[in-house]
Amino acid sequence: MNDADKQLRLGIPKVSLQETTRNLFVRAGYDLRISGRSYYPDIDDAELQCILIRPQEMARYVGQGILDCAITGLDWILENDADVAELADLRAPWPNYGVVRWVMASKEGSPFDTVADLEGKRIATEAVGMTKRFLAEHGVNAQVEFSWGATEVKPPILADAIVDVSETGSSLRANDLKVMHVVLASTPRFIANREALDDAWKRAKIERLLMMLKGAIAAATRVLLSMNVPREQVDAILRILPALATPTVSTLADPQWVELSTVVAEKEVRELIPRLYEAGARGIIELPISKIVE
Repeated sequence: MNDADKQLRLGIPKVSLQETTRNLFVRAGYDLRISGRSYYPDIDDAELQCILIRPQEMARYVGQGILDCAITGLDWILENDADVAELADLRAPWPNYGVVRWVMASKEGSPFDTVADLEGKRIATEAVGMTKRFLAEHGVNAQVEFSWGATEVKPPILADAIVDVSETGSSLRANDLKVMHVVLASTPRFIANREALDDAWKRAKIERLLMMLKGAIAAATRVLLSMNVPREQVDAILRILPALATPTVSTLADPQWVELSTVVAEKEVRELIPRLYEAGARGIIELPISKIVE
């Protein structure tokens, strides 16, 4: 492969994952710009060619080698029965990057409480393959129909039950539906074409890209705490810090004091800082972190 030909074809998911994915790349150090009219986002890396595709189709294109790698949900990997390499779970504390559940649900008050009750019945879903596999695992024969949308309104007239995605359950409750089973818990995944991974240049490029994405996610919920500590109080301060923290201790101009810095979960800071101050720490600073590569 000539230097001019070295380019990785990367799938960027449209719709629900789109904006969070763009923000993830920005956090990872890439200037990814998605135009409202173009399906080819701009990125400040000449070795990357980005293509905007619906997540439902992404795994199929990666499996076929049209794309070298991509981000899509585990649900759509399974729905497409795609032969791809899953390289990372990219779940993160951002919109649409957490766990989403595909649930089997029926109308409140209906006689359908478990999957066994759906023998010979009609089920509406966007995830036909996933639903058929779930039914087969439980030895149930039912009619599975593809739903083009508004799936939650179909019971009890247009379908006896549905399999639909649910993040909070609010839509199910609003439509008076009860959850029968959790069919799948899905998270965003970074996937790659297997032949692309056999190419040394493409594998190295994917690994470097993934390192930066994972580093940005690892930093999302953590901050750096830095403080000055009297030498005689260092042990007391260390006992306050979380067990997983690995502080760095540095000398200062005043030999009676040291600087101590460590990475902690952001949600713990409001409890830690008062305790650290009471134990003798001074000049406590909380700093954001862009990336953590472990």
